[in-house]
Amino acid sequence: MKWITREKVKVDRVACPWLIRKFVDPQAEFLFVPADQVMAVAEREGATPYDVKGVELGHHGQECSFEAILRKYDLMKDPALALLGKIVNGADTDNTLWQQPEGPGLEAIAEGFRHLGLADDHAMLQAESIVYDALYGYCQAMVAQGKPDGAFK
Repeated sequence: MKWITREKVKVDRVACPWLIRKFVDPQAEFLFVPADQVMAVAEREGATPYDVKGVELGHHGQECSFEAILRKYDLMKDPALALLGKIVNGADTDNTLWQQPEGPGLEAIAEGFRHLGLADDHAMLQAESIVYDALYGYCQAMVAQGKPDGAFK
């Protein structure tokens, strides 16, 4: 299946492909285009748009696109993914919904990747995937330790 979003990815637009490939669609193909072309290219390519204004898998209220995907694909039942959603939200928004302490750290890491001179959005996804693997491992450990809100709350 094809998925599409805006080019020049950052937190949510990197976290969502990680989530999709790990838990929704392992064969997912991702397209990154200028914001004003997303819907036209989505229609032409039969791609599912995410993290763009007005779509089902976008921001709703204070929740980010990662959380919309968690809900749509019934992934909130995994408490480690639910915690990861709060961390992604804290990095991608003003962090007022969950006040997740890990969020600003993830935002800083994501910003750092933008300064590494990676070739394109696909290279960014590949490079940053390990970050989300590690964060998911952290979230699983926190849940196992009875800390479903993370280590710092």
